[in-house]
Amino acid sequence: MNLISMGLLAAIVVITLSSANWKLSVKTVLVLVIIEGALRKWALPQASQLIYFLKDFVLIGAYLAYFAGSQPKNRLPLKDKTIKGLAYLIAFWCAFEILNPGLGSPIVGLFGARNYLLYIPLMWVVPSLFSSEEELSKFLRHYLLLLIPVGLLAIAQYFSPPSSPLNVYAGDMEQQLAMSGDAVRVTGTFSYLAGYTVYLSICFTFLLPLMLKQQTLIWRCLTVVEFSLVAITSFMTGSRGLILFLVLATMAYFCLEGLRNFSVVINSLGKFLFPAIAGFAIVATKFQTAVDSFAVRANRTDDLAPRMMGAFTEPFQFFRHALFSGYGVGATFQANEVIRSFFNLPLGERIPVYFEAEPGRIILELGMIGFFFWYGLKIFLVISIWNVYRQLHSPFLKQLALSIFLFQLINITGQFVFNHSANLYYWFLNGFIFLLPQLERVEILKQNYYLSQANDLSSSVANPSHQ
Repeated sequence: MNLISMGLLAAIVVITLSSANWKLSVKTVLVLVIIEGALRKWALPQASQLIYFLKDFVLIGAYLAYFAGSQPKNRLPLKDKTIKGLAYLIAFWCAFEILNPGLGSPIVGLFGARNYLLYIPLMWVVPSLFSSEEELSKFLRHYLLLLIPVGLLAIAQYFSPPSSPLNVYAGDMEQQLAMSGDAVRVTGTFSYLAGYTVYLSICFTFLLPLMLKQQTLIWRCLTVVEFSLVAITSFMTGSRGLILFLVLATMAYFCLEGLRNFSVVINSLGKFLFPAIAGFAIVATKFQTAVDSFAVRANRTDDLAPRMMGAFTEPFQFFRHALFSGYGVGATFQANEVIRSFFNLPLGERIPVYFEAEPGRIILELGMIGFFFWYGLKIFLVISIWNVYRQLHSPFLKQLALSIFLFQLINITGQFVFNHSANLYYWFLNGFIFLLPQLERVEILKQNYYLSQANDLSSSVANPSHQ
């Protein structure tokens, strides 16, 4: 039995098993995205390519169970026609681009379309994943516990030499180990550096509202530990974009909350101050070398401005090459060389320009039409989560909506299509556009029910003859 047959058989088995419980499968995928790199790097490096697609098979099984299951009453009706319409337009355009002759083979296009489309349905699944605000906050607290072993591993990587078995990337793609000065830029359990930086951004996005939420002493201590690990290992990644996001998100968060209610933001700052000071003190006293290594890299600003501006200027520069249809969906996918070699596919049309930022890659693949569809949807999603933030009243849900809005806004030009970890998290967060208002409605219904029960009880006590 060849590798393709084995892969298909494994896919069928995983899809069948994961369709038995779609809620558990979706939560499993969120765990797999964290441990997938560890499996590819250390546990099963010989099966790296199959493990890369494992979470996709689990997610497909969850989709089948959710959308084609026998209990449609459990699916929440989502009425936003603009989001649906843009998503369908993108799906249609990607299907059209699979056949673009510039790819050399439609198989390359199929893998490319997967990068754009596979995780979008999560946006409609997530609103049914949690039934109450307490269930959501409990899941987030427990999910963030995984940050502790992952962060400790990253610290061990930083203090290990580049030749250490801890400091390797997934073996199916040759890539030079990234360094910051004399130290390794850490990856944690992730296959590459980019996956870990996204994970830290996501953890911070969830930690920010949780730090301000009323919690027991043990959970508050764990939150401080998690926040400290984000701060420490962020410097160890050497990622200037990550540090910039953490700073901008924190400042914007408290500024926007302050404009809404100054007394609330003062109270929130009081809750935030201790973990922030604790994290800063640990970094400054125990991990000064990480700060120094990052400072050396941060001082090299000659490439920073061009890279930041390139995200906005490349689409205009590349239009004359891509025109309206581009080179085909997946034309700039970093795994194309592996795909062509594995399936013995012909080379596609050569792209005559260097590309790095995602907006430029999108226009090269989808052309101007697909570019407007894709970023039209992304902009509308940012506006939608902002509107959700304005409409909510529950403090925790409102703060969570604000934190997600800032993540989406600051990273609007970031790598999501071509970073599978970021891709999954991005569409998971977009599901909160529909989830958070639903959870607030549930809480209001509960409060009304308890209020009516209390009124009935007081009436029966006041009028015993009524019984």
